[in-house]
Amino acid sequence: MMIAAASTRPQRAQGRGHLAAKALDGRTRLAEFFQEGAAKIRLPDTFDNSMEAVIINTAGGLTGGDRMDWSFVAAPATRIDLTTQACEKIYKASAGTAQVSTTIKVGAGARVDWLPQETILFDRASLARTLDVDLDETAEFLAVEAILLGRKAMGEAMVTGLFRDRWRIRRAGRLIHAEDLRLEGDVAKLTARNAVLGGQVAFVTVLYAGPSAERYLGKVRPLLDGHMGGVSQWRDKLVVRLAAADGFALRKILIPVISALRNGSPVPKVWNL
Repeated sequence: MMIAAASTRPQRAQGRGHLAAKALDGRTRLAEFFQEGAAKIRLPDTFDNSMEAVIINTAGGLTGGDRMDWSFVAAPATRIDLTTQACEKIYKASAGTAQVSTTIKVGAGARVDWLPQETILFDRASLARTLDVDLDETAEFLAVEAILLGRKAMGEAMVTGLFRDRWRIRRAGRLIHAEDLRLEGDVAKLTARNAVLGGQVAFVTVLYAGPSAERYLGKVRPLLDGHMGGVSQWRDKLVVRLAAADGFALRKILIPVISALRNGSPVPKVWNL
């Protein structure tokens, strides 16, 4: 009697992480904490009233079929800086698409800075990502998402693949910002177009939503002189878009922009490790 060989499925990385903060004695303190699978969260010591949370994918990167889910809640009068331990690497997908979802809720008078390090897309990578944010009327929010199409210094490039990025930012239930980015198929040919990236392989979107948008505009605009990109501001929202030849060149422009939008505070220390 012949026994059919059992079919095997490739091992996939999965993880869920959740953090909620509360205000206690004038400082931001931990209220809820959950981590599962490849999703880890670490809380370095801070020397002010804020909290810093470093999110980690212990799988060491993502490929087709992997999934990561993150959720964060900042209670009224709290401040959280969210960042990543390192650049997230998205490797070639033999099948399926990696999924990453992030949801953030920011209460009255609270501020959250979403500052992950760059996402690196390798050739034939496939990634779909969502960012959903719910802001109170008096909340502040800063988001930075930088993308590298391969590692130029290593002679690597994303030639083909898929990248989808969907943002929905709401204030008191009203949609204040929405965008959908999709790079698919011959990514190198698409991004070579002047109307897309003009051949640049590093790009970033920065968004600030809060009462200081107009004031920040005057600080950020001079920093972009001579670079490929621009800044716009409407009511309580400011958006910066930049492109550069590689990740190093992008960081040289981006880090001063982030600092300006953080009232002079530097990027999280893990950015420099």
